[in-house]
Amino acid sequence: MSSISHLKEPARDLPVAGTFDVVVCGGGPAGVAAAIASARAGARTLLLEVQGCLGGIWTSGLMPWVLDRGNKGGLMQELDEALRRKDRPITASPGDGEKAGGASGYDVEAAKHGLEQCCLAAGVQLRLHTRICAVLRDGQRITAAITESKSGREAWCARFFIDTTGDGDLAIRAGCGFDYGRPDAPEEAQPMSLNAMLCGIQLEAIRPFVNRYNHGGMRAKDALKALMTELGVEPSYGAPTLFHVYDDLFLLMANHQYNARGFDADDVTRATIAGRDELRHLVTALRGAGPEWRDLQLVATSAHIGVRESRRIHGRYQVTKDDIARGARFDDAVCRVKFEVDIHSTNPTKSKAYGADGIKVQPYDIPLRALIARDVDNLMMAGRCISGDFFAHASYRVTGNAVAMGEAAGQNAARAALANLPTL
Repeated sequence: MSSISHLKEPARDLPVAGTFDVVVCGGGPAGVAAAIASARAGARTLLLEVQGCLGGIWTSGLMPWVLDRGNKGGLMQELDEALRRKDRPITASPGDGEKAGGASGYDVEAAKHGLEQCCLAAGVQLRLHTRICAVLRDGQRITAAITESKSGREAWCARFFIDTTGDGDLAIRAGCGFDYGRPDAPEEAQPMSLNAMLCGIQLEAIRPFVNRYNHGGMRAKDALKALMTELGVEPSYGAPTLFHVYDDLFLLMANHQYNARGFDADDVTRATIAGRDELRHLVTALRGAGPEWRDLQLVATSAHIGVRESRRIHGRYQVTKDDIARGARFDDAVCRVKFEVDIHSTNPTKSKAYGADGIKVQPYDIPLRALIARDVDNLMMAGRCISGDFFAHASYRVTGNAVAMGEAAGQNAARAALANLPTL
């Protein structure tokens, strides 16, 4: 029997599951902010999310830190409260100051509940466990986002759409152009990391190995790597990092999964399996490092591997390396970025750590035009899939900025939808 490379799927009528003013695709930090801002502006708003919770990298990705939040007002301050436990005080990790514009740890389960309640209180309609799979267009406008879920294939109609998927899944299915990878090596992009939550260790006993707590002597990341190497396990990330979240809960980021594209299911699968296997080996080895490590337990690995870099959708303006180096200002600014250029090595034969490629960031603005799709009239982006080059993306991609972008996108999409404008 000859192999078949393609099959023709029969045409069928799709049920319209709902009609809205604004549909937001992707329930991570940018998507939550966009949906809340849109609903508060009076727009009928739907938020679609593929995972079983909101929060994206904050929750499914087990990265309980908000980087570059210190100078952000508006929804960032509200969501910061929603991320934290209200039922009891916790001994949380301190912020890391100006380097990241302020950051602090929070409780992942509290964040899941808090973000849902914020959206519901704003009047956002939520649909979890639902993936964007196609788009219907009429000329230059999107008419419907098509999804697959336990409810089957459905259409969601709206006047305006916002892509907060991180990977630009909605935009690419709408026919938008995009960039990917280094300008001199487009096949090279930042690696993924699968995070892990650990318990069974005490801060005071392992302080020299914990990020932000090692004052003097060898840097905590270097000390942790040296310990792992001594134990016979070489981490794929050259700067393995142990964060104290609160009480006896710790976060471990110790793996780099190279040459994996966030928009390729086979790549994401391979990266996830390899990352989880490596974390097991690292934790098992650390248990043999002495009595202070003996009771170390792997509590959880992230439900979705952390993708640092994916598609950067073409917008009406591209944020560039020059913009971030000169501290660009724009009349249509939606937020100011202070975070450094943070490029996790794209080529493990050269390095397995991270760096800035010699670029020093001056606080700079993200303009609204970088959030407006170039190739489709009624589409905006927020989060790491906005229009920017490789180097600028390595700075603005963190979640404090994603929230601010999402808030601006939600407000503007709602305003345009309610005014029945064909485009922004």
